[in-house]
Amino acid sequence: MATYNTNDFRKGLKVQIDGDPYLMYECNFVKPGKGNAFYKCKLRHLIRNTVLDRTYKGGESLESADVDEFNVQFLYKQGSTFVFMNDTDFEQYELSSEQIDDNWKYLKEGLKCQMMLFNGNPIAMTPPNHVELTVEYCEPGAKGNTATNVTKPCKVETGAEFNAPAFIEIGNVIKVDTRTGDYVERVKT
Repeated sequence: MATYNTNDFRKGLKVQIDGDPYLMYECNFVKPGKGNAFYKCKLRHLIRNTVLDRTYKGGESLESADVDEFNVQFLYKQGSTFVFMNDTDFEQYELSSEQIDDNWKYLKEGLKCQMMLFNGNPIAMTPPNHVELTVEYCEPGAKGNTATNVTKPCKVETGAEFNAPAFIEIGNVIKVDTRTGDYVERVKT
């Protein structure tokens, strides 16, 4: 297993601590006026999504995590299990609803996503930054209500609800930002 020395520490590094995979999402080099230099790191657990603060002295090292990321396509949901297929070798992977978390709101058949494997087992998926979803139900907008920032809840094809502007109607396709869950724009069809 490869190791990363403190000289290699940087944002985006995937490391293994006590057998668990972590993503280094913040790393600061600190050189005090007196004493040795050190690295203050924030690490996010890739399975539990918890955050760990650690300080490393110069010369220490961490094991690299056996994490693979590749493109998959969402196939279907079966009970509380979501099934994905690798685009290149057509192998299928299953994730539980706990692993999917709130990303179920964006999953429709055929959607291209990123799958993450740790030691050959699927641990997480990431939807694209923006998805286009068809509105299945929403209240009609009030005539003349053109005030700015007036929103209403709209139920989309995945069963999720998003706030959208009052002019959105049933059958419209809306673009949603998957990182924030916010409405972006109405898609012209």
